[in-house]
Amino acid sequence: MTATDRSLELINTAAQAAADKLAHDIIAYDVSDVLSITDAFLLASAPNDRQVKAIVDEIEERLSKDLGAKPVRREGDREARWVLLDYVDIVVHVQHSEERVFYALERLWKDCPELELPEDARATRGKAEEHAKLQAAEDADRPGGEW
Repeated sequence: MTATDRSLELINTAAQAAADKLAHDIIAYDVSDVLSITDAFLLASAPNDRQVKAIVDEIEERLSKDLGAKPVRREGDREARWVLLDYVDIVVHVQHSEERVFYALERLWKDCPELELPEDARATRGKAEEHAKLQAAEDADRPGGEW
């Protein structure tokens, strides 16, 4: 069993929305062979809580407006450290960069086929690491490492 055309349409639209809001390391997996509850997972991250929320809001708006899809469940919204959007056919995980590293969902799903995403989404690969290096350099340039 593979992800349905509808699932792929949702994944690609959500990935593009995440990329438009500058999400980092966007990746999608076809989990239909190992899970019966959904076809695909989309993972994305951001360096701060406000950006996580902005990405989630954009994904929700775009899927609703373009495809008429609304999530059946939204979790983690209050803290905006790991927000899950469940659309039944797909599940979107938008995580703060620290949670993304700690929970390493990619390790759990690495045996599942990776789904092809729009070019803008693929271009986000490695952005979290790049951002962390820039942040470390900025912190080192501050007197006493203080803000």
